[in-house]
Amino acid sequence: MEGEGEEQTSIWNKETVPKVMKIVSTRLAQRDLISLLLLSPWIHRTLISYPSLWLSIDLREMNNAGGRLIAALSLPRYQHVKQISLEFAQDIDDDHLEVIKSKCLGSLQDLESLNLNGCQKISDKGIEAITSCCLKLKVFSIYWNVRATDEGVKHLVKNCKYIVDLNFSGCKHLSDKSLQLVADNYPELESLNLTRCVKMTDSGLQQVFVKCSFLQSLNLYALSSFTDEAYKKISVLSHLKFLDLCGAQNLSDDGLSCIAKCKKLVSLNLTCLFGIVGVTDKCLEALSKSCANTMTTLDVNGCIGIKRRSRDDLLKLFPYLRCFKVHS
Repeated sequence: MEGEGEEQTSIWNKETVPKVMKIVSTRLAQRDLISLLLLSPWIHRTLISYPSLWLSIDLREMNNAGGRLIAALSLPRYQHVKQISLEFAQDIDDDHLEVIKSKCLGSLQDLESLNLNGCQKISDKGIEAITSCCLKLKVFSIYWNVRATDEGVKHLVKNCKYIVDLNFSGCKHLSDKSLQLVADNYPELESLNLTRCVKMTDSGLQQVFVKCSFLQSLNLYALSSFTDEAYKKISVLSHLKFLDLCGAQNLSDDGLSCIAKCKKLVSLNLTCLFGIVGVTDKCLEALSKSCANTMTTLDVNGCIGIKRRSRDDLLKLFPYLRCFKVHS
């Protein structure tokens, strides 16, 4: 009986466990998968045999993230990792990224997405180290990094030639030099977030419009310094779908008439706490002529110059609206 029981256990481990894990593992978060590795050698062996499970490393909000990342990249199962998220992770700095450059270079050759949001101990030095390892990088996000400067962006464009998605939100020390670098090096850029990059001006933004004609998403939230001059060349963005101009106090009908030439706009945010006085019903009519069949989200909360702003008024201009707000 004992031998029969051992045989049944062996069959269970060899046949049933792999089948169950194959089904269950694809539905679990990575942190749960790592916990499963500790349950038994059979489960460990089964999970490790599926390379597709180990294409990402998620260390969001975790302590000792620097040490954890180095340890993970030293493991064979992460040799082809494509995504790393360190969003608001604790205890990761330039020194950790230097160690990764020297000891784990081979593990990052296939990396496509790197999220460093909220990692405020990382500076230009760290950006240089990590980007030199990620030559195939496509998505780079450093939201709320107050240490990054134009020099860090210089390292990025030098090392990573295939970027299509950039998030510089809250990087208050980046200037027009960074915009020029982006414009000169990323003509196929699709998404750009410049929220609260307060050193940037009209001329820098225009460089992006002229040279990054494949942009689909542009976030200019809380950038009241931009004027109508910045938007004169925005019409070349024929693929633009999402535009966030929340806080654009200097925007007027002239600027929005230029924006209206982006005929694929799906979402437009014109919210402004202090009021956008230069935008009137006239600009909505111009916008309707080109975007009536594409616009699904329109926020004019704060546009005190827009008078015909009832639900019915807006739906007459944009019949496919699903989400809209008005000044109250």
